[in-house]
Amino acid sequence: MTPRAAEIYRLLKENLELPSFPSIFRDPFQVLVITVISQNTNDLNTERAYRNLEARGLISPEAIHRASLEELEDALRVAGLYRNKARRLKELADRVLEEYGGDLSKLLSMPLEEARRRLLELPGVGFKTADVILLFCGGKPVIPIDTHVNRTAKRLGLARAEAGYEEVRLSLQKLYPLDARLYLELHLLLISLGRRFCKARRPLCEACPLREACPSAALSRPA
Repeated sequence: MTPRAAEIYRLLKENLELPSFPSIFRDPFQVLVITVISQNTNDLNTERAYRNLEARGLISPEAIHRASLEELEDALRVAGLYRNKARRLKELADRVLEEYGGDLSKLLSMPLEEARRRLLELPGVGFKTADVILLFCGGKPVIPIDTHVNRTAKRLGLARAEAGYEEVRLSLQKLYPLDARLYLELHLLLISLGRRFCKARRPLCEACPLREACPSAALSRPA
């Protein structure tokens, strides 16, 4: 870990709280369900639709496989695009049942790169979803890059401003030791930083506890 990377991590740990995350992030299939629901939908309606499924017992691959499309559509209606989402959940459930017997923990027992490749082969699963499952559910040393992590990493100079998902992820992972617990903390702390201070449109640089270590904050100061 470089001295600057270590200093940023120290400042994050000392000044920001780790945000909590729902218990569903420990179950890989439920993470897939949330991912499907959340497409083009705000957080509130995503949660409502998920609770509708949960109330009907439709959050396991077996239950979704047995359910009718109409039943899934009715539960998902609040989230919009409910017909497409119901079909996607059916497709995911069928694949998970066919390839893993309904149990994705078998996949998570594989080496990191093999598990990541197989997750990315599932319909609708992209880099962020795969990495969330690997880190949160499988305890694998990988850093998911959501919008907050992407923005804060670039503003802090930990990744190039023009970098895409994989370049940002690999840049962070090269700066910090290969450790799943550290990666989980770093991921959550950067999210906390993005939510509280490093906002997309109007970052609160003067109030930010990382302002002295941040090249973007330095640029925003009056001459």
